[in-house]
Amino acid sequence: MKILVLNCGSSSLKYQLLDMENEKVLAKGNYERIGEGVSFITHKVEENKYVIEKPVDNHRQAIEFALSQLKDTEYKVINDLKEINAIGHRVVHGGEKFNSSVIINKEVISEIENCTTLAPLHNPAALIGIEACMDVIPNIPMVAVFDTAFHQTIPKENYIYSIPYKYYEKHKIRKYGFHGTSHKYVTNKVAEIIRKPIEELKIVSCHLGQGASLCAVKEGKSVDTSMGLTPLAGIPMCARCGDIDPSILTFLMKKENLSVEELEKILNKESGVYGISGISQDFRDIEKEASSGNKQAMLAINNYSNLVAQYILRYSVSLEGLDVIVFTAGIGENQINIRKKICDNLKFFGVEIDEDRNNIRGEETLISSDKSKVKVYIIPTNEELMIAKETMNLIG
Repeated sequence: MKILVLNCGSSSLKYQLLDMENEKVLAKGNYERIGEGVSFITHKVEENKYVIEKPVDNHRQAIEFALSQLKDTEYKVINDLKEINAIGHRVVHGGEKFNSSVIINKEVISEIENCTTLAPLHNPAALIGIEACMDVIPNIPMVAVFDTAFHQTIPKENYIYSIPYKYYEKHKIRKYGFHGTSHKYVTNKVAEIIRKPIEELKIVSCHLGQGASLCAVKEGKSVDTSMGLTPLAGIPMCARCGDIDPSILTFLMKKENLSVEELEKILNKESGVYGISGISQDFRDIEKEASSGNKQAMLAINNYSNLVAQYILRYSVSLEGLDVIVFTAGIGENQINIRKKICDNLKFFGVEIDEDRNNIRGEETLISSDKSKVKVYIIPTNEELMIAKETMNLIG
């Protein structure tokens, strides 16, 4: 069975075609700057990469061109689009309606539309991708895989906010959490590696990338997570603020005469490690400056690693113990020093890193010492494979 996985951003399209008989990636790519007049696609087949400048006005045109690359005679992957058995769509927000992946129909599309107020940047893009596929490849089964679905097992006492309850009843203001597909993949993968049923493990999954979230997984289920109503909450991120005193918002609006839009831009695009360091959203740049003695860079790194460690301990309470810490995503998989600083903050808790094991990037491996009371792993995430599996299971 061949599954096409699509992840539509506001001006981008990521895709993978997988052969589920052996879980092999047949082709993958990324269409960037859609609708900006300078669109280009990066298409990869095995070890070969092709960058093609191809301006497109919308996602429909982008999907059409991406699909044409799968049939291109220069690097033909399939002969006919009919070889694609199903399409799996990443959808960020499913609200309270969806606690699992679903086959897409009119009712599902309507519910995704209803959730756009909770994810105004992401859900509309997913809908554009779904509708474009309906036009370009009609009658093919499609599945929506929600970032929020994995977190629907969080107990109410962990997802409710301490504001008047009527706002939960009226507007469904609560913690939803994100990166659920990634957290589900890496926690199941680490259970396979340890050779223990996931139902017997207490795991904290650390998805540390441009966006970042932690998830407490007990008996294979999410019981708490750091992102909230939106992907802005939790630990500081590359440019997002994470948890802050909410009165800072009204204080800044009054003092700086900021509009809501201006404040949202500051919190989402000018904060986090970039905001503190004043250098970059890239940890590599910040670490380079820190090694040269830049105090703001050092402060940003220390703030980040301290808060991640604090969240790990916080979730050991939700889990009533801790067996495994998993690092994943761009920073979690590749930033050696950041992993070490986070774990060094947890030495008193029995976490001990083996520096030789930790001196690695992007590989599936144990990095804790044999003496460590808590096992620490790097598990490269594979959200596309998880989406393809969910799609295959539903389509049959």
